[in-house]
Amino acid sequence: MTTLAEETLQARPDGWWKSAVVYQIYPRSFADSNGDGTGDLPGILTKLDYLAGLGVDVVWLSPVYTSPMDDNGYDISDYQDVDPMFGTLADLDLIIAGLHERGIKIVMDLVVNHTSDEHPWFQESRDPNSAKRDWYWWRPARPGFEPGSEGAEPTNWESVFSGSAWQFDERSGEYYLHLFSRKQPDLNWESPEVRQAVYDMMNWWVDRGVDGFRMDVINLISKAPELIDGSPAAGRTTVPAMFYSANGPRLDEFLAEMNAAVGLTERNLLTVGEMPGSTIDVARSATNPANRELDMVFTFEHVSLDAIPGRTKWDLAPLSLPALKKNLNEWQVGLADAGWNSLYWDNHDQPRAVSRFGDDSPEHRVNSAKTLATVQHMHKGTPYVYQGEELGMTNTHFTSIDQFKDIESLNYYKSALSLGVAAAAILHSLSVKGRDNARTPMQWDDTSHAGFSSGVPWLPVNPNYVTINAAAAMADPDSVLHHFQRLIKLRRDHPVIVEGRFELLLPDDEQVWALTRTLDQQLLVMIANCSSKPANVPAEAVPDLSGARVLLATHPTRTGLELEAWESRIYLLG
Repeated sequence: MTTLAEETLQARPDGWWKSAVVYQIYPRSFADSNGDGTGDLPGILTKLDYLAGLGVDVVWLSPVYTSPMDDNGYDISDYQDVDPMFGTLADLDLIIAGLHERGIKIVMDLVVNHTSDEHPWFQESRDPNSAKRDWYWWRPARPGFEPGSEGAEPTNWESVFSGSAWQFDERSGEYYLHLFSRKQPDLNWESPEVRQAVYDMMNWWVDRGVDGFRMDVINLISKAPELIDGSPAAGRTTVPAMFYSANGPRLDEFLAEMNAAVGLTERNLLTVGEMPGSTIDVARSATNPANRELDMVFTFEHVSLDAIPGRTKWDLAPLSLPALKKNLNEWQVGLADAGWNSLYWDNHDQPRAVSRFGDDSPEHRVNSAKTLATVQHMHKGTPYVYQGEELGMTNTHFTSIDQFKDIESLNYYKSALSLGVAAAAILHSLSVKGRDNARTPMQWDDTSHAGFSSGVPWLPVNPNYVTINAAAAMADPDSVLHHFQRLIKLRRDHPVIVEGRFELLLPDDEQVWALTRTLDQQLLVMIANCSSKPANVPAEAVPDLSGARVLLATHPTRTGLELEAWESRIYLLG
């Protein structure tokens, strides 16, 4: 008779995550069961058959932990309980069991670079005599300055959400470090007690049935203990704190220790580290199986190409297809012999893929959403699908700052206005890159509020839900949804998509994305027109396709190397 532990390992064989497709759920925007306008766990429970029908292997659940919700749940005040906004631990247990019954695994968000300032750990840490004082980064005022006065911050670091990365605490008489919101104090991973508390919590969740972790900004956990001033750019007095805290000196050590303490490798858990500012070398080290750290990382390089280099994400720049291909190819080549890639276009922090990388006009939305999915799934790595991406959901195009809820967007608006940037220019940047674009409610049908809630949603539903919704997509065999289903099935049916060697073709072509995947005697070829104008694929640049079988195409009746706007095909030879 097998034990529960043995059954769990059988359900998670070695390397299972390489052939998996992950679906991200942003709980407050997925499905509302009680009409309060906020998505919840009972709402998710009603949609498990939808996820099974899509064919995904894993659900990544964004935070549902107890939280003051300063950053929509990424400020956690209790790691081992569910916020009443979302439901109860019993509700979450039902979801875990329901997913497992359908052959779907679950990955939880792990947010351990920082906690909420309302977490008991931090509240205790505020006492200078507390045993937990060193669980966070506390520092006195800059020498010669009155604590709490302007310029007294310990370093000139600026937080991600604008303003100083240091907050003065009168009770303590000192400052604490927060790379994000002032309500998100950074944990001090130099403390062995902090690390052990995190590992204990992770083990508690694994014992509860969780199959892995998506690790929020995990490459920020190791900081050089000196915490020194940086050198500002011309005309500035502060430096981005991220530059001085990412990929710190003990990162590999901490990740390897975490792996061993939680048994991440032994228990075949899926681990993906969100790593802003990481390089290929950092990712190779973190995902090299020999180092026993993580399975894969989220890189940010490709989602930074539509911003002016050296500026903020809000300083928009045209996106070059050759530059995008070049960057993703570098990651494919860089991790080919050690490590593994994650494949994503969008998530809860990024604008909608079809509006950013495709063409969300009525004429081209469907085919550009399909073609972007084809390109993503034909690269080597584990694909991540963000809720609504399988419907071709678009940016929401808010026109007033009053419509935004995201802390990052609101803080940027206030900061940019103070610097003299025109309100219209700020709103344009927010409409293109703001995180609320991805957070509008899931569009289930064409009834009131897109079938998301019987009440008023916490964030307005995109008005195009009348035509773009899951019910319409399921009824249309030519929809974006059915294209995603076919892509996921191809991954199961053809090992070349999982394990095949990757090669980019036509790297400098302004319209065509072409690649091959090779495994033993099989050759897979993808050609895709990633533009809104017809394109020609040079015959000499791709393998002879005369004897090839078409596995999937956006325009099934067409042949030849002349492609319509946003037309793509996948061929198999051998």
